[in-house]
Amino acid sequence: MPSIADLAAEAAGCTRCELYRCGTQTVFGDGPDDADVVLVGEQPGDKEDLAGEPFVGPAGRVLDEALAEAGIDRERAYVTNAVKHFRWEAKGKARIHKKPGRTHVNACRPWLDAELEVLQPALVVCLGATAAQALLGPSFKVTKERGRILRDTGHGPAVVATVHPSSILRGPPEDRRKNMAAFVADLRVAAEALR
Repeated sequence: MPSIADLAAEAAGCTRCELYRCGTQTVFGDGPDDADVVLVGEQPGDKEDLAGEPFVGPAGRVLDEALAEAGIDRERAYVTNAVKHFRWEAKGKARIHKKPGRTHVNACRPWLDAELEVLQPALVVCLGATAAQALLGPSFKVTKERGRILRDTGHGPAVVATVHPSSILRGPPEDRRKNMAAFVADLRVAAEALR
């Protein structure tokens, strides 16, 4: 069986969809090979695309804060995305996030499956609708199922779905404290499942 490093090296040359042409590089997952929990987001953002690492930008800082508050050791978690290249559109000199399409998710699905097969985590946390629908099907609704432990998903480990940390940053400033508390509450469900 390949290691995560083997998969990352192979994915670096991925051309399964057109996104390899616009991303700076493939952004593969990061974390220990024996992680108990895998956190899956949507796609790398601008900062992640430039750094080549997942969750190192503003959403990553929100995630780190929420994980610490929920009692999940970030150093023991593996973080990745459903889509491994940054899909964006130009607005002046800025590269603005553009939601990946189903074809992009499907093209990257073998990478996500391979990561989960190698890691064999006890739990997967889906961060946002794209990640949840990549693993649980296109009809899955995070708004209805968030913060619940879902077993027998057909993908091995149990799954907890919640919002993407970027949604807290994009939401109204007056709602951030409440939205962060709800996010942390979802992650506490995951922390309890890992105990």
